[in-house]
Amino acid sequence: MFGIIKKCLARPALSGLNSPTCFKMKRKKGYTMANKKTAALTVEQYEEFIAAMKNGSSFFRPNEQIVTALILEANLGLRIKDILNLSLDSFIKDGERYRLDIIEIKTKKKREFTVLNEVYDYIHDYCMRHEISRNEKIFKTKERNIQTYLQKVADYLGYENIGTHSFRKFFATQIYIKSGYNLILVQRLLQHSNPKVTQRYIGINSKQLEEALQGHLYLK
Repeated sequence: MFGIIKKCLARPALSGLNSPTCFKMKRKKGYTMANKKTAALTVEQYEEFIAAMKNGSSFFRPNEQIVTALILEANLGLRIKDILNLSLDSFIKDGERYRLDIIEIKTKKKREFTVLNEVYDYIHDYCMRHEISRNEKIFKTKERNIQTYLQKVADYLGYENIGTHSFRKFFATQIYIKSGYNLILVQRLLQHSNPKVTQRYIGINSKQLEEALQGHLYLK
């Protein structure tokens, strides 16, 4: 899943993105969450959103700051409030790896999980290009600004139920799939106190469940 960050960084501009013919009137949805309005993004939808925000359109301008914040949310699994509170000092060098050293705003829990070197290099490069010091907050925007911008992009692309939390749910869904459907592992990464809360994050729709069951046959 973390390899997606490289793909999005290298992804070329979408041809015709600024053309009115690209505006999709039909509303589309991501994975819908039980009892939750915000949907998780699929990999394809994630890449579509990132590319759109990098390129901009006649309806919204490119916004590197917001793109970077959402890419971090998708790769670290943090809530957007915690993303906006990050500085380079939040990333601690620990031998050959980096790890987070923060207190989550909502839960007040300490978070010290590993951060891949590629992810750290990505955010370090962003800070160097924008002359952001180590103890300075990386992002100078507010959650409301990100939500408003993201809504414009979602409307342009024709998606419903998309918000900043869709990127955290994308993280949860992809880790769940790539870990062999290990719910407890995802619960730990998200620091949920109850696995039922984590289950609501796992955006596996009924069609995918049916497809999985079709391939589950062990009669010999």
